[in-house]
Amino acid sequence: MSDRRVALVVGITGITGQNAARALVEEGWPVYGLSRRTETTLPGVRHLAADVLDPDSLRQALAGIDVSHLFFATWSRQDTEAENCRVNSAMLRNTLEVVTSMSTLEHVCLVTGLKHYLGPFEAYAQRPLETPFRETQSRVPYPNFYYDQEDLLFAAAAERGFSWSVHRASTIIGWALGNVMNMGVTLAVYGSLCRATGAPFVFPGSPEGWAGIVDIVDARLLGHHLRWAATAPTARNEAFNVTNGDVFRWRQMWPILAADLGVEPVPYPGHADPLADRMEFADEAWDRIVAEHGLVARRASELASWWHTDADLGRGMEAFADMSKSRRAGFLEFQTSSASFLDLFAQLREARIIPRVS
Repeated sequence: MSDRRVALVVGITGITGQNAARALVEEGWPVYGLSRRTETTLPGVRHLAADVLDPDSLRQALAGIDVSHLFFATWSRQDTEAENCRVNSAMLRNTLEVVTSMSTLEHVCLVTGLKHYLGPFEAYAQRPLETPFRETQSRVPYPNFYYDQEDLLFAAAAERGFSWSVHRASTIIGWALGNVMNMGVTLAVYGSLCRATGAPFVFPGSPEGWAGIVDIVDARLLGHHLRWAATAPTARNEAFNVTNGDVFRWRQMWPILAADLGVEPVPYPGHADPLADRMEFADEAWDRIVAEHGLVARRASELASWWHTDADLGRGMEAFADMSKSRRAGFLEFQTSSASFLDLFAQLREARIIPRVS
């Protein structure tokens, strides 16, 4: 592997892409960030507009750029897993074909997640699984676009001579607005709504989610993990779980979040009470909160992802992953999970996304 470092981050506006780009810029990498429409304002990142489902637009956007390292951190949710497999495989395939035809590609970092162990949304956690999840665990017997993407990546790497790493991230907590999979912002909006309206701040998930052991990953730590794996010899052609390195139970974490958001936690009722069923009033109430506190004008439905948070917190089993493979390979960073949430809430207040707690 050479010392040449020119990064292309696909999915630059997402929670993972933004934090990967920041981590790379911190160490002086030239970074290009690709998305379909929204232009990134991240310092040190040059934005490229292209649709990864349109190879011609990719070729036009990447003309004259010799990419050494590709960070693929985007996906497109479809109605069925069969469609997820078709569309998301095409997105990665197009990107690899265009980049390798125009650049001397050295390494690809592919970001996936715990659905590798839990299964796709339409068969989510429907079979007993052993925890902690380990990278050596067999695939679950369902169609899964993560598996299709991995197989596509492995075949392309073998054919074209680049190395790869796969990053199976736990639930990601960090800064990103309008992201389809951001529990941290969703809980911040939920708590702020409860404080303003008097609605109960009750844990919306399952009894197993409330009492079981779970983990998360701070988006900043995930960005650092991607940067490390891009050049570490010990990370070449390996798949890694990525978590903060600690574990917790939601019955412990919920009062911590409530205190920071200025609400009283309601005793857990012993059953799931999904947010998607209770947040029909959210946009109207949020408009009033925005006006009262002088917040940036955004709708609650643009900030919060009720369905995804319900899926994460509503699992019928505990879910946490082992990080020892990364430790053995040399990645030793650690993040306290409560700080991941509280740091994010502070950022959201500073940016006038959620109201301050007086």
